[in-house]
This record gives sequence, structure tokens and C-alpha cells, in this order.
Amino acid sequence: MDTPNDFEKRLTDLEIKASFAEDTVEQLNAVVVRQQAQIDRLIRELVELRDRTSAAEPGGVRSLRDELPPHY
Repeated sequence: MDTPNDFEKRLTDLEIKASFAEDTVEQLNAVVVRQQAQIDRLIRELVELRDRTSAAEPGGVRSLRDELPPHY
């Protein structure tokens, strides 16, 4: 049977583990928030680039041959 000291040690160990788990969850949450902000920024940039390309090319889709540099 567990003695009071064993019980206290087990309880302390569980509290330490819970504290580390809580810290890890907070760190992971910060990473997720930062990554979501990056994703949102990249989506806005993609939409902006798509809009710029559409505005620059009123004729529609261009061929890759049109993109060749002049020295070819």
C-alpha cells in the first residue's frame, strides 16, 4: 500500500508533468497562430499577384513561348 510520502511524490510528479504539458500546449498554440498569420499573408499576396496578372494580360492565357527571354 502507498504511504503518504509515496502519494505526495506521485502527486508532485503528476503536477510537474501537467505543468510541462500545459507549457508545451501553449508553445504549440503560439506556433499555430504564427503559421496561420503566415498563411493568411501568403493568401493575400497570391490574390494580389493573381489580380495583377489578370490586369496585365487582358488577352487571356499566355503561352510559355511568350515568356522566353529575348536571347532565345
